[in-house]
Amino acid sequence: MHRRDFLMLTAAVSLPPLAARAQFIDYTPERLETAMANGERIILDFYAPWCGTCNRQQRVMEQLRAANPAYDANLTLIHVDWDTYRHTDLVARHNVPRRSTIIAFKGARELARTVAGTSVAEIQALFDAALNA
Repeated sequence: MHRRDFLMLTAAVSLPPLAARAQFIDYTPERLETAMANGERIILDFYAPWCGTCNRQQRVMEQLRAANPAYDANLTLIHVDWDTYRHTDLVARHNVPRRSTIIAFKGARELARTVAGTSVAEIQALFDAALNA
């Protein structure tokens, strides 16, 4: 087998599991209210695409999700665009001080949060709190 054929075959076999992974969904009031009303385990991520801390958090969350498929299988992952929603009732109601805030919920009950936390251990503890709720 030629090296190029091997690489193409390897890439083709590797892509389907990545495509099957759950993704963060964009926040809408209806999506969050429905998830909370259904008692879902939620990760609510307040981020801005230009925020360096947020980008580091995204990389850590991707790493954790790749290592533990239970996160994608059992958690509702919601991105809240800080630039769009920072002056809304959502931010006031949940006492969100800034972008780069990640909150874990079981239904409407807050389980844990991190503000500007970027360590793997801190974000994993947040995901585990939601997963084990």
